[in-house]
Amino acid sequence: MSQVSKYPLPRDTSDRIFEIFLKTLINIRDKEEGNSLISDFFTPTERIMLAKRLGIALLLEKGCDYQAIKSSLKVSSATIASVNEARKYGNNSYHQFITKILRDERVSAFLEELTLKLVSLPASGTKGSAVWKQAKKELEKNRRKKSTLLQ
Repeated sequence: MSQVSKYPLPRDTSDRIFEIFLKTLINIRDKEEGNSLISDFFTPTERIMLAKRLGIALLLEKGCDYQAIKSSLKVSSATIASVNEARKYGNNSYHQFITKILRDERVSAFLEELTLKLVSLPASGTKGSAVWKQAKKELEKNRRKKSTLLQ
């Protein structure tokens, strides 16, 4: 578990360092830069801990029960309760991030569905239809794989 030094910083120094840290996070331009920063700033254990907390919040938002979350993410009931409490009674940040993530998932699912419909359009038996059929099979296979991972 993460530890904080037993020698506290003066409040103004602590606030200023945290402000700089937040600005650093805000200024991340792309996934590569974000991954690099997170890899340097956090230990592997801290990265897993943060990712699991976000995963817990997502699963709670999707209506999963504690037991399902415990077994799928290998976390304790206390951790789930802590995230759930922050999600319900905190500053609303969990809800804001989860809403964005779920919106992105819905957009992605919509585009995938649209692509599948477009690929299904070419009339069967026409020249080049085998390519379209193969593309449709691949899309359906990827979709089944994704839905299996989410369950």
